Amino acid sequence: MRILPRLLGLLLLCAVAGGGWLWHEAGVFLRTAPERAGREVFFDVVPGARFAAVCEQLVEKGLITDARKFRLLARWKKLDSHLQAGRFAMNTGWLPEKILDELVDGRPVLFRITIPEGLTWRQTGQTLEKAGFVVFEDFRNVLVDPDFLRHYGIPFATAEGFLMPDTYLLKKPDLPDIAQVRAVIGRMVDNFWRKAAAVWPDGAKPADELLKKYVILASLVEKETGRDEERARVAGVYRNRLERGMPLQADPTVIYGLGEKFDGNLRRTHLEDAANAYNTYQHPGLPPGPICSFGMAALRAAVRPEEHNFLYFVAERDGGAHVFSTSLTEHNRAVRRYLERRKGK
Repeated sequence: MRILPRLLGLLLLCAVAGGGWLWHEAGVFLRTAPERAGREVFFDVVPGARFAAVCEQLVEKGLITDARKFRLLARWKKLDSHLQAGRFAMNTGWLPEKILDELVDGRPVLFRITIPEGLTWRQTGQTLEKAGFVVFEDFRNVLVDPDFLRHYGIPFATAEGFLMPDTYLLKKPDLPDIAQVRAVIGRMVDNFWRKAAAVWPDGAKPADELLKKYVILASLVEKETGRDEERARVAGVYRNRLERGMPLQADPTVIYGLGEKFDGNLRRTHLEDAANAYNTYQHPGLPPGPICSFGMAALRAAVRPEEHNFLYFVAERDGGAHVFSTSLTEHNRAVRRYLERRKGK
């Protein structure tokens, strides 16, 4: 029987250690699961965890019955230094050897989460925290950490705009630590660089100043329209205004600058507030940084804006397509029509 050499090995270890395990006790431990019916249990192994501490935690979770015997089993198999970090789905109906094999060779459980386009860093952090992947304050701190930003080649004071919207499979520890947060944000930024490589002109990462322009403009495009057919046209409007020295007058940048103070209503006082660094009604050129995470369609539009003479746009109706104009007279007429439609609701 396969169990015999294992038992002999365990008995030898116990004898050397002075433990004096009996043959029967070793056999019972190896052949008996903690619970007959068994139930699924998620078990976390943090990076650098001591094997002895892991064994005690396995007992607390009901996955093994004896921490000392489990340590001896792992030592005999020379696996006590081969633990993986991560969350594992195990069962209280499993035998000790299966528990050990899962911790060493099993695949950690990954959980799916989707980060949609157009979220700010704050909304992304709140989404990840609610799902149990990060602690929000740690998320905030990593996002502005100079070493992190330098490591990932981000030329801003924050990683805003580089948190690539996508569906991710991530580890979910019971208590996310700063290492987990760095891993999650790093995964999103890596995804950004990987996808953006197919969008850059000539396939090469642009110099920092041009990169900043592309990223900021893409975030504006993402916030202004959800219609793929309009993205390059919106980017063209902003390019035309920049070339003519006109203020961008983009409401989403003002809202971003207001942050948590924004209550859903954009007022004239907000548009006149020069203290808001993101107020593109008061400050010329692009805002200081991106205002949200954006998809590749918005980045493509920012890199290759549509060639046209439009300088203005306004929605036909809330959430609908936009009317583009080449003159202020045309634009004001379109704005009046928009307001009349809203009034007629």
